[in-house]
Amino acid sequence: MRLLAVSLKVLCCPLLLACASPSLGEGEEAAAASSDWNREIVYFVIPDRFADGNPNTHEVDRTKPGYFHGGDWQGLTDQLPYLDDLGVTALWITPIVDNIDGFVDGAGFPDWAYHGYWADDFNALDERLGTEADLKALVEAAHARDMKVIVDVVFNHVGYGSEFLDRHPDWVRQGAQCGQDDQTSCLFGLPDLRTEQAEVTEHILAAHADWVARIGFDGYRIDTAKHVAPAVLAQNQQLVTQRFGSDFLTLGEVWGANAATLSDDYFAPKLMNGGIDFSFRGATRDWLLGRGRTIAYAKGFLPKRHTHTQGAVLGHYLSSHDEPGLLHELQGDRDLFKLAVGLQMTSVGMPIIFYGEEVARDIGEWPDNRSDMPWGSAAILPGGGIAQDTDMLAFYRKLIDIRRATPALSMGTYQPVSYDGDLLVFARRWQGATILIAINRGSTEQSVAVTHASLHEQEKWTDRLSDRAMSVSNGQLLLEVPPRTIWILSPNSE
Repeated sequence: MRLLAVSLKVLCCPLLLACASPSLGEGEEAAAASSDWNREIVYFVIPDRFADGNPNTHEVDRTKPGYFHGGDWQGLTDQLPYLDDLGVTALWITPIVDNIDGFVDGAGFPDWAYHGYWADDFNALDERLGTEADLKALVEAAHARDMKVIVDVVFNHVGYGSEFLDRHPDWVRQGAQCGQDDQTSCLFGLPDLRTEQAEVTEHILAAHADWVARIGFDGYRIDTAKHVAPAVLAQNQQLVTQRFGSDFLTLGEVWGANAATLSDDYFAPKLMNGGIDFSFRGATRDWLLGRGRTIAYAKGFLPKRHTHTQGAVLGHYLSSHDEPGLLHELQGDRDLFKLAVGLQMTSVGMPIIFYGEEVARDIGEWPDNRSDMPWGSAAILPGGGIAQDTDMLAFYRKLIDIRRATPALSMGTYQPVSYDGDLLVFARRWQGATILIAINRGSTEQSVAVTHASLHEQEKWTDRLSDRAMSVSNGQLLLEVPPRTIWILSPNSE
């Protein structure tokens, strides 16, 4: 056991409960007014792999990783109570538009457009997932539970061999026509939309906005935003703001981006009002695996996430449909994964849960990262009978409940407190309320004495995950953190 004495007077201003972050300072309350999305808990679903609510609407074969498995919008609607109980406040679904009928075999197996990213007609729905009435019913049912719905949109390309190419041959580039830069290259060989032509951009943006108007979506997740020209993103931002208001989310996928690049290249020039932070997952994984020093994570990485443009939204995730799951990369170590979830839920921004993470779905290498949602003993296809980790589910529920009840965790300022060895302690503060987060990544107990003359003998602190209480003694709050443990501590003077 290692014992450290940490003086808060050295780390911040004279009293922890009055400290302000050097990054946000007095602007913390003002920033929140336009950042309500940072308080959402997003659940990302590939509907085909989640729940089948209307069987026999189209052919399925669940033995094939690249074929349709039968999940649909009705099934997702049926499972909204499950998501509500989990604490989800926003649902992100993959693209809804009509996709190509055929398959691609370059993956080593036949691969169909069950995921929605290979558009054929932007003005029609993919009826393999249900009718327009089914989709509208999903959104209305979500809204009835105060749950927002984000729809994935693609401005960059259409599907392989799409009939769109026959209808609009001059609107796409293929093969030798493909360029070498981000905007004109043909990503993975997909036919690239010539959005430098005004009529192409107007068609794509109007088609998606019309779906919002008809169905009632609350935001976009913009696929491959890195490969969309800035002028197109700016035009889309202006369009959706005019039609749906400034609260409409435009969450861009800028591959590899972090808070700084999103702020400089996308938020400041008003190309979109949200972006996915690709840096959180890797930095958190590396720290948990001991590949980086705690001081670098605490004083280098985490504070930088608080310097993004005020009012913009950072979405941070642990697993996705394009990468192996974090639990997989942690070699199945569920204790370490819980620490990662704890960091996700106590960090600034908008947490994104990839479906099934909360029950320890085996999110392996592609295509296993797109496997069926495990439903345990419930008779829900396609994943009925696949085991769930109910302990992990309970952990997620409690963490989400704590985050939703604690604005400091989503929007508060950040202050590193202790960062020696395997133990990380930091503070989050919002409107006078301070929360201490202590995380021990190591295999042995780690201790630190948080000291300050202003701490009172009677002051009590409680870990909101375990309900463990501890007291200030002789001006010190002694934290003895067990191995592979996270504490979320709040003061409660008695």
